[in-house]
Amino acid sequence: MKSVTTDIYYVGVNDHQIDLFEGQYIVPNGMAYNSYVIMDERITIMDSVDIKFTHEWLDNIEEVLGEKEPYYFVIQHMEPDHSANIAKLVERYPNVILVGNVKTFQMLENFFPKAEFKNRLVVNNGDKLPLGAHELTFVFAPMVHWPEVMVTYDDFSKVLFSADGFGKFGALDVEEEWACEARRYYFGIVGKYGMQVQKLLEVASKLDIKTICPLHGPILNDNLGYYINLYNIWSKYLPESEGVVIAYTSVYGHTKEAVLELERKLKAKGCPKVVLSDLAREDMAEALEDAFRYEKIIFATTTYNSEIFPFMSDFLNRLVEHGFQNKTVGFIENGSWAPNAIRVMQNKLASAKNITYLNNHVTILSSLNEKSMTQLESMAEELCKDYVAKDEKLANKQDLSALFKIGYGLYVVTSNDGRKDNGLIVNAVLQVTNTPNRIAVTINKDNYSHHVIKQTGKMNVCCLSTDAPFSIFQQFGFQSGRNVDKFKSQEILRSDNGLVFLPKYINSFMSLNVEEYIDLGTHGMFICSVSEARVISDKPTMTYIYYFDNVKPKPQVESKKGWVCKICGFVYEGEELPEDYVCPLCKHGASDFERLE
Repeated sequence: MKSVTTDIYYVGVNDHQIDLFEGQYIVPNGMAYNSYVIMDERITIMDSVDIKFTHEWLDNIEEVLGEKEPYYFVIQHMEPDHSANIAKLVERYPNVILVGNVKTFQMLENFFPKAEFKNRLVVNNGDKLPLGAHELTFVFAPMVHWPEVMVTYDDFSKVLFSADGFGKFGALDVEEEWACEARRYYFGIVGKYGMQVQKLLEVASKLDIKTICPLHGPILNDNLGYYINLYNIWSKYLPESEGVVIAYTSVYGHTKEAVLELERKLKAKGCPKVVLSDLAREDMAEALEDAFRYEKIIFATTTYNSEIFPFMSDFLNRLVEHGFQNKTVGFIENGSWAPNAIRVMQNKLASAKNITYLNNHVTILSSLNEKSMTQLESMAEELCKDYVAKDEKLANKQDLSALFKIGYGLYVVTSNDGRKDNGLIVNAVLQVTNTPNRIAVTINKDNYSHHVIKQTGKMNVCCLSTDAPFSIFQQFGFQSGRNVDKFKSQEILRSDNGLVFLPKYINSFMSLNVEEYIDLGTHGMFICSVSEARVISDKPTMTYIYYFDNVKPKPQVESKKGWVCKICGFVYEGEELPEDYVCPLCKHGASDFERLE
């Protein structure tokens, strides 16, 4: 029997009989239903398996226990693929104590109305259950993805039993890449509940986790940061990969012809990835996965009965139902006499959040003509503008309109100390002359970047756009580049001066050479010439006001007295704030604090 640790054993099963998981998801490589046994003074079984595998599961348990009996049976999730054999277990081991929360036992009675479960232990969020050497802590995770769900942390073995979290499609006796089927599983089953997943990740971040044991898919014990980072991206509904998805339906082939033409144009203009989804023929869950994975999507369909083709209608409904947001969206419509598809598609997406619509859409009257081909060209140019700007060969590196992006905004200034790349958040960037072009950048002397730039004489200034998340400010503003590598495990793009520029969340960047330095006491001002300038997108520059109103989380200041940092929300609890006080998080001084009333 497979061991997870020296005293935790896997007793789950593989299902190759199933064709549709939950009656809708195609699973060509089957499914795994995972269950675990913790061998200790009080032997504990974690969850059950699907009803089709009663005897195989009980055989697996008996192989581990031998003549011993389980003391506890922990019910993390009441979905039948994990709970169907509870009654069978109690028949085999009548003294076992069932462990669950109030909602667990309400559902247990619904699923087993004729059964009597006398031995029950009701637990609350945060409760601990000693088993001997092991001690379990229960963390409630409501709506991830049922209301009764809880996960369990074993402090002794540093194991997180994660319920359906970090699960994937596919049986364990089939080798396949984790991310693809885990992503399809997540967005199909859990995706609607991103906020709840974020809350669970916040709790998990405070635990010392060495192994993750999900209820589906493989046990995870290597490179856990990779899996947790993906869950963080997915649950924040952030784009995971650069590229364009074209989801389409086509009746007689004319819409498909336009889609293929757009694909050719996108590839010619440097689009890193183009994914086509024929919604009438391909797995809808796969199409859903791609729509959430990539940053841009084109919907192409026909006007049909004054609405849109049924497969497209279904697809859009699924996207909105699962929390579709934070995307760049464009439309291609086809109609022989009264094209109406764009209006219908826009209406269906009306409730989706943070959607940026392209300026260029395409209308086809039956088949492509010169006008619609021109519209396709304009759409391809708009979709690829940022890709071209980031491409070493295709970019216009002297696009001085990048300087027009400068305002009283927020910027990431990058540099390199000869060993690693560095970056910091600044707010003082100003164009001081235009003949010749000169940019002034003011940096606090306490920042490591000030030291590096004074030595090297060069920097890149990346103009943050309004889609930049708070994590960017945490990454570049709340830690020192002397102590950490701020670009570790990040996608790296470089300008001609060899320095990094951000691959996303910016609308432009400028490569600067220091021509003059002015000592301002606490700060230093670098007067710079421009060696390279690229415009990445037309998104607005992130201003201070926008950051405060829309990006920075509201500080938790209830019942606290003192001073709050306007930059990061750190609260200094004290009657008087020292004049020389520096925020321990973002390193801003006392002038950026305000009194809590």
